[in-house]
Amino acid sequence: MKKFRFLLYEEIHEEGKSLLREKGEIVFASSIEEDSLINEVKSVDAIIIRANGKVTRRIIDHAPKLKVIGRHGVGVENIDLEAATEKGIWVVNTPEANDLSVAEHFFGLTLMLSKKLKKADIALREGRWQARYEYIGNELHGKTLGILGFGRIGKAIGRTGYKGFDMKVLYYDTIRYEEMEAEIHAEKVGLEELLRRSDFISINLPMLPETRHLIKEEEFMKMKPTAYIINLARGPIWDEKALYKVLKEGMIAGAGADVFEIEPTPKDNPLFELDNFIGTPHMAAHTEEALRRMSLVAEDVIRVLEGKLPLHPVNQPKQ
Repeated sequence: MKKFRFLLYEEIHEEGKSLLREKGEIVFASSIEEDSLINEVKSVDAIIIRANGKVTRRIIDHAPKLKVIGRHGVGVENIDLEAATEKGIWVVNTPEANDLSVAEHFFGLTLMLSKKLKKADIALREGRWQARYEYIGNELHGKTLGILGFGRIGKAIGRTGYKGFDMKVLYYDTIRYEEMEAEIHAEKVGLEELLRRSDFISINLPMLPETRHLIKEEEFMKMKPTAYIINLARGPIWDEKALYKVLKEGMIAGAGADVFEIEPTPKDNPLFELDNFIGTPHMAAHTEEALRRMSLVAEDVIRVLEGKLPLHPVNQPKQ
């Protein structure tokens, strides 16, 4: 049986690695810098990439045996799809692997902000018991949830909000989802109306040229002063400088993020000065369950190498 050579940019869950070992050899990139990678891809049949690093045209050009690129996760903006397609290389991902983990993360950050849990925990550790009278939170129950981008994760957030907190769900998307409108009474609206009506906003849009800085100061100013906004998609979808300004001036109640315009974001990011902001280091999908499911991109990688069609293709390569 032919043994394949798999290049992994980073570690993945053991279940995915076990599948790969059955079919060949796993090698790990010594660095995710392009100059280093072009020397390591010459003999590989497949690449598996997570959020860090890129598969550029130059890397693809130096990989004559490459047949498939697997994205451990969903977003493929760090893969040159055009180059891969031209070279006849499949790109596959795991579109359903992290829906629930990211949806839960949204509500985790939302509850921390709306219930003032971070401030309360600090006060408790400092012995300020009377903070119980100072930090008055807000319920999610019955509030309006606005979702920017109603793909799989957006839908999971909508279902949880509707079924768990009896929230009214608004969504902004280029596509109309009539089945979700029927299931959770979601309402499709324009961006301005969603910003104006929502109490809690979730950003779940893909990173595209037209979504870069979609949410600027003008958009933040359309939100209710009591509203919260959470970005679990990509950092550049909102303008961080504008976000800092509206939070600093109390124009909105609070914000949370798992993603940043620059990653890793520096420890002196001005947002970290604000007590109405909460952040996490791009870890919304990092649950044991989701990491296992994402590692199973290995299944599609192997399918391609064995001459089968992938189950979750991102492109349609030239043959």
